[in-house]
Amino acid sequence: MTRLAARLFDRADEYVQKTVVDSLATFGRSVQLAVAVGVSGSVDAVRGRFPWRDFASLTWFIITVTATPTILVSIPFGVIVSIQVGSLTQQVGATSVSGAAGGLGVIQQGAPMVAALLLGGAAGAAVASDLGARVMREELDALRTMGIDPVRRLVAPRVAAMLVVAPIICFLTIVMGLATGYLVAVTMQGVAPGSFLTSFASFASFTDIAIAVAKSVVFAFVVAIVACQRGLETGHGAKAVADSVNASVVIGVVASFALNLAITQVTTMFFPPRVL
Repeated sequence: MTRLAARLFDRADEYVQKTVVDSLATFGRSVQLAVAVGVSGSVDAVRGRFPWRDFASLTWFIITVTATPTILVSIPFGVIVSIQVGSLTQQVGATSVSGAAGGLGVIQQGAPMVAALLLGGAAGAAVASDLGARVMREELDALRTMGIDPVRRLVAPRVAAMLVVAPIICFLTIVMGLATGYLVAVTMQGVAPGSFLTSFASFASFTDIAIAVAKSVVFAFVVAIVACQRGLETGHGAKAVADSVNASVVIGVVASFALNLAITQVTTMFFPPRVL
């Protein structure tokens, strides 16, 4: 029994070492990378040394890999929200507010989370694999040998590109989700077009859109930092690159969901839903 207890204690200590301590160390390195990106990117932009050409090409690349998936995701999302909300409002006899309920659901929760999922699953995976491949080819060591900071040359333009694309994805999701919800409500559920638009205009506000865009930018920053951090710390071998890509997608998306919960609670306290 003594040996068994000692063995269990050793395994528990090893588990704590690998999960808790290593996780805190990784979080600390991610915070350091985020601060370095913010400081170096701002300084380089002011001094005119920011790699704008790479930033433009990366922005266009992220748009190309996320635009079509955004449309394909936002259309069924709008349909599902409209059907569920319409069914509930018809049961309680409140079809006049179906536009407000469905529209606010798309704006406040759907659009930011779609941006986080697509940036983490498409753009974040591409960034992590690209940086991981550069680590394997020892390009980062070559940059450091030439006196070039990889954070300024490689990480900063990628983070900036994601921050620019995030509001575009958010707006595209809002437009497609609202348009789809409107068509489903009017054609399939018998909701009057004027009633749908009036209820949506009465409850929705510019603050809701601003909060959604701000949330998408925060999620994009988190996803970008996680992807870059995992890519820069990639080991050698194809499996190491695959592990970095998988970790960047999972951690970025889970962190975005956790942040969404916290931000939703805070915004609900300061900007409660309107009741007319």
